[in-house]
Amino acid sequence: MKIPSAVFALVLPFAFLISCKQKKEVQPEASQKVCITDSMAKLIKIDSAVVATIDDELKLSGEINFSDNRVVKVYPFSSGKVMQVKVSLGDMVKQGQTLALIKSAEVVGNYSDISSSASDVAITKTQMENSESLFKNGIATKREYLEAKQNYQKAINGEAKLKAQISINGGGKTSASGEYIVTAPKSGYAGAFIRGDNTDNMFSIGDIGEVWVVANVYESDIAKVKEGQTVDVTTIAYPGTIFKGVIDKVNQVLETDSKVMKIRVRLQNEKGLLKPEMFAAVVVKNKNGQHAVVIPNTAFVSDYGKDYVVIYHDKCNLEVRPVTIIKTIEDKTYISSGIKAGEKLVSKNELLLFKALTEN
Repeated sequence: MKIPSAVFALVLPFAFLISCKQKKEVQPEASQKVCITDSMAKLIKIDSAVVATIDDELKLSGEINFSDNRVVKVYPFSSGKVMQVKVSLGDMVKQGQTLALIKSAEVVGNYSDISSSASDVAITKTQMENSESLFKNGIATKREYLEAKQNYQKAINGEAKLKAQISINGGGKTSASGEYIVTAPKSGYAGAFIRGDNTDNMFSIGDIGEVWVVANVYESDIAKVKEGQTVDVTTIAYPGTIFKGVIDKVNQVLETDSKVMKIRVRLQNEKGLLKPEMFAAVVVKNKNGQHAVVIPNTAFVSDYGKDYVVIYHDKCNLEVRPVTIIKTIEDKTYISSGIKAGEKLVSKNELLLFKALTEN
């Protein structure tokens, strides 16, 4: 069938445009002559490819908690009604600072018992002295005197026991009116808050100079975590800061509902930047024993779904070469083909040279 000439007039220019477009795509094999000038040399950086063990990163999610080793739980020594709370959740408290004021009938009872015991001591003392006098005058028997003396000693012991009880329970912070002052046994941050029913501790006071990160590990990754491994921890609050920690505990039982295993990471926190309840990302690094060529992760250029590097032979002998990337971890990229250990490549501003070498 004969095609009208008018159709050729439309088709041929369109085909020519497609052909030109295809030529614009990267053709690294046809790199043109490019030299690195003295001014360009100040803008680029030359690195060498090396062979290294492949790192394997495991990324976990977790939460920052108080270290139990640095937390003191404050329990009420006497039952009663909470009249006043002096601190709020998260407050920094000093050792000896008042946390709460309790009105306690039990404390009132203790002081009442002490008053009674003091009377018992006075009475039994008088009885003992009278028995002693009667015994010396031959009126009372020795047995009667010894019984009176024994009763006096029991009264003294009873009074001492009650005083010790008040001292232990109140620590000198109680009064006969029934007031009981709860104070902080150490300096730190108020973690858990007072409970109205007093079935648990009233307060938790924690020192955040060291904190724990509790992270979740899925069953498929259990073999990748071990006690003693160092990890990197980052938080939303400080995205540019990496905190170094150590895995100090790996649970041996998976949780029934979530099917995850918990690990605990210990972190030093001298500056107090990390706060309990913060979310944390934990990166566990492993060496898997395999080796590969490593280049800086700034050294490759991605174009049309392929990755390239600019090989440096000398300042006027540059080569664009495709590479196959295994993985990129932090500042390192592992290569399976395209470059050999010892070869030099441009690792800074390589895109400028790449364009100059590939544009026709």
